[in-house]
Formats: sequence, C-alpha cells, structure tokens
Amino acid sequence: MKRLILSLFLAAAVLAPTSLTFAASPTVAAVERPVPTFHRYATIDGVKVFYREAGRVDAPVVLLLHGFPTSSHMFRNLIPLLATRYHVIAPDYPGYGQSDAPDRARFPYTFARYADMMDTLLGQLGARKYAMYVMDYGAPVGYRLALKHPERVSALIVQNGNAYEEGLGAFWDPIKAYWSEGTQQRREALSNLVTLDITKFQYTDGMSDVARISPDNWVHDQTLLDRPGNKDIQLDLFYDYRTNVPLYPDFQKFFRTQRPPTLIVWGKNDKIFPEAGAHPYLRDLPDAEIHILNTGHFALEDKLDEMAPLIISFLDRKVGKR
Repeated sequence: MKRLILSLFLAAAVLAPTSLTFAASPTVAAVERPVPTFHRYATIDGVKVFYREAGRVDAPVVLLLHGFPTSSHMFRNLIPLLATRYHVIAPDYPGYGQSDAPDRARFPYTFARYADMMDTLLGQLGARKYAMYVMDYGAPVGYRLALKHPERVSALIVQNGNAYEEGLGAFWDPIKAYWSEGTQQRREALSNLVTLDITKFQYTDGMSDVARISPDNWVHDQTLLDRPGNKDIQLDLFYDYRTNVPLYPDFQKFFRTQRPPTLIVWGKNDKIFPEAGAHPYLRDLPDAEIHILNTGHFALEDKLDEMAPLIISFLDRKVGKR
C-alpha cells in the first residue's frame, strides 16, 4: 500500500503544471524588468506633437530636448536607463521626427515658438518641475523655457549645447553671414547643411570608434530632412537661430541667479559646438560638474556607456529618484 501511495504521489508530481512544481529561476528573478517607452501625441494649437514617455508619472521629471537634424530618436537608448528612476519626456519639435510639419506659410518655425509649445506640452502632462537635458537646438529651446519658468528647473544636463559667444566657431561663419545679409543667395549657400553628407558627418566626425555608430541614424534623419518643404523649414531655423544670441546674457543671468545643479558632458571633437563653448558655463555655474569626452557631436551614440552612469549619478544626487 505504501508503495502504491508513493507511486501515485510521484506520478502526480510529474504530471502537475510546471507553474506549481518549479520556482522561478533565481537568475531570471534577479534581472531588473525593463521599463517600456510609450510613443504618444499631443495636439498643440492644431499641431500634432509626438513625444516619447517612460517611467512612473509620480517620479521626478526629466525632459530631453533634442538637436538638429534629429529628434527624440537620439534619446532612444538613454530613455530606458533613466525610466527605472524618473518620469522621462522626450518630444519632437514640429518639423522633426514624428511631429507634424505644417506649412511654413502658416506656422512660424522659430525657437520662441518651440519653447512655447514645449511649455504647453509640459502643462498638458502635469510636469510642474523638471530636470532638462539640452543638446544643440535643445539648449536655446530649454533656456527660453527656463526664462519663462526659472523656478521649475530642478537641474540641467548640458551636452554640446551653447549659451556663450565662444561656442560659435568657424562652422557658424556662413550662418552668421546669412544673419547679417538675409538674402536668397546667403540662404541657398546653406543648402548643403541638409544633405546626406553633412548629416552623416555629424554622426561620424570626431567619434572615438565609428563602429559604435549605427548607420540607421543618418538614414533615419535624412529621410525626414528630404520630406517636401523640410529644407526650407531648416533654413528658416538657421536664420532664426540669430535670435538666440542676444538672449545669451539672459541665459547666463538665469544660471547665476538660479544656480541649478548642472552636469556638463561634452564631446570635445565636435566642430559644430566645439569644446570652447563648454568651459564658459563655469563662469556662471562654478559648481557645475564637467566631463569632456573623446567623442563628437552626437555623443550618446558613441559614449552612452560612459555618459549614462554620470547622468544617473548626478540626477540621483541632485534631484532624487523614485
């Protein structure tokens, strides 16, 4: 009888569902669950604005503001790393990425308009305080936003984003010529800046290891640049960039008076926003943490493994985490 009972018990154990007979693997249980990124749209003044969002909505907000000629796509690898601790919001400006690109005859493509739209988006999402990661065009967009609501900026992460005259080097000479003479000839002279060669250059020049850079980057960006009408949108923005320079003293005053905790992570080989634009921040933000990296313009593509720990450590210390 005992043997019969034992045999029935063993048979039941073999036939039982695995969920009842096996505990979860310790190795699997130890792996941190990835945080999904959601791809959403908001409507602002009749324009659909695309944004990526990840992390718990009750966590501190980190706003990621992209540069030219890319979109929130540039943050696709950083977002999941931040989202385990933070509520991450990464929008595309109109004319970029997956946002609408309305006709320039009815939509003014200006940095002031972009800052206003980002302000509206953050209001719709209930973000009343945020750390800002600013890069390239993201710097004047973010700093204009900071002038509107200085009390809302909990911290700054600056990556090849300019706020000082020293940062406008030789690359900007033909653009400055367009600023001083807003002629069609000067405008057309900048057309090469939206070509595939220059887009690829921005991703590959000065990188520590080009094998780290996915060709998908320039293929993705160039496809969007080549949309009908987009060239003129970009040329409008090159011209409007002149309106940021007179605001540099206001940006610098914001740095001095508000003293937001600041992390500077700068690709030293960038010819567009060279290293000369990084160090002047210390005049107004003497407590800023600065790291000059051996990389180029789109540093996250090359140095994510170095930058992410610096960024996360900085945010954890200065902003806190969920």
